[in-house]
Amino acid sequence: MKNLLLTGTAGFIGSNFVPYFLEKYKDYVLINLDLLTYAGRLENLKECQNNPRFKFIRGDICNQELVQFLFEEYNIQGVIHFAAESHVDNSIKNPEIFIQTNINGTFNLLNIAYKHWMKKPFVYKEKYQNCRFHHISTDEVYGTLGECGFFTENTPYAPNSPYSASKASSDMLVRSYHETYGLNTIITNCSNNYGPKQHDEKLIPTIIRNALAGNKIPIYGDGKNIRDWLYVLDHCKGIDLAFHDGRSGHTYNIGGRNERTNLQIAYKVCELLDQYRPKDISYKAQIAFVEDRAGHDRRYAIDASKIENKLGWKADENFDTGIIKTVEWYLKKYE
Repeated sequence: MKNLLLTGTAGFIGSNFVPYFLEKYKDYVLINLDLLTYAGRLENLKECQNNPRFKFIRGDICNQELVQFLFEEYNIQGVIHFAAESHVDNSIKNPEIFIQTNINGTFNLLNIAYKHWMKKPFVYKEKYQNCRFHHISTDEVYGTLGECGFFTENTPYAPNSPYSASKASSDMLVRSYHETYGLNTIITNCSNNYGPKQHDEKLIPTIIRNALAGNKIPIYGDGKNIRDWLYVLDHCKGIDLAFHDGRSGHTYNIGGRNERTNLQIAYKVCELLDQYRPKDISYKAQIAFVEDRAGHDRRYAIDASKIENKLGWKADENFDTGIIKTVEWYLKKYE
């Protein structure tokens, strides 16, 4: 058995990854560290709680003594780091917690992993030769795109919000520990995820929740901001591949090749709700434009060619199939 430390797994992406990973691999014990802030719910991991290879600890990645204890107590031999403050609006209102969690927390994990696994720069201890630190990041570190073009792994960083700046900083820390100390690292940058267990504040759950409640469905600005949408389980499969087969020190972009404007997303969700829960008029009538977010990036789109060609990853869901599964899941949740 190999013990891995996973952070932030009571959140959206991590709570989809853990049951997938436990089911696929029988030779891992997963030590899950999560502070259970507003975005993390232990209920998201309920299907794992009777699995003897799943252990949950409530705690902060910034807590040096706790993280050191976990490395020593469980002989940690790999890290997959999901934990992050991630809501852009919150980062605009209160950037301090984003700096603390996303930058200082990532540094704490990196530094303890280095000291636990390595004798000195570029020299691993005998029993930790293959230990790897996998950092989960976002396409928002690249800034915004014009009407054409795609983010690649070589796109210069140009973050435009406190959230994306904090994630860009954490990416640079991971890179520095590879370049300076020889730590075996992987970074994956993903496009917008959607699917089960996403926090209510995010776009698709917000549309569904407000539609069903008869409230206005808020859409920022003119609704023409474009995102590349990736079904969360496809993202989990990409993380799995990069963690096991990616080249040390490399970055892999994971995107769905499903560009949609926010307004297109709202229309599609409303069309599905019109089918599943019909009423006298379409849910589209509830769409309302609201004041745009400060510094709202216009377009993100990922070129996933590297992970597709080098590691054989491909998305199993396109947006039309993934959004049906997503809407069905939220109908059960909200009703």
